[in-house]
Amino acid sequence: MLEVRVATQEDAAAIAALMDRAIGELQQGFLSPEQIAASRAGMGLDLQLIADGTYFCVEEAGELVGCGGWSRRATLYGGNHSAGRDPRLLDPATERARIRAMYTHPDHTRKGIGRLILETAEEAARKEGFRELEMAATMSGKPLYESCGYQVESEWFDENGAVPVPLATMWKRIA
Repeated sequence: MLEVRVATQEDAAAIAALMDRAIGELQQGFLSPEQIAASRAGMGLDLQLIADGTYFCVEEAGELVGCGGWSRRATLYGGNHSAGRDPRLLDPATERARIRAMYTHPDHTRKGIGRLILETAEEAARKEGFRELEMAATMSGKPLYESCGYQVESEWFDENGAVPVPLATMWKRIA
């Protein structure tokens, strides 16, 4: 049985390890090996999400099998090390909350983990008055997000790494 809970600082090392494995394995078939390596410059753990209480861990039988969340801050994507971070708080009346840092353990795909995180994040953002959400989606995540009602707004390339990595800005109305 899958259980979702708010992440804590004590989860950071396990979350980072899960992210690293997911980045390396789940993007195969969507990105070249060079793009997978480059994507690490724009992906990873953002401790602000944990501090804000908007990041979730999904466990199955006590094992971390997924993580992800949402943000009321302007940063669209990236980890602590990524360029372009903006901690400004968003205005729920006029701006979209962000879906952030969605990762599933490669041995636990196709179990509803991503959908569970999205539903949890959407409900939390809705409770804070947000009417829409947006995200920077990877090509490997895009099919899940489309199946959950997110629409592609634009496609672009993250230029933070050694080679450009394709991403899609996706959005959804939640209220």
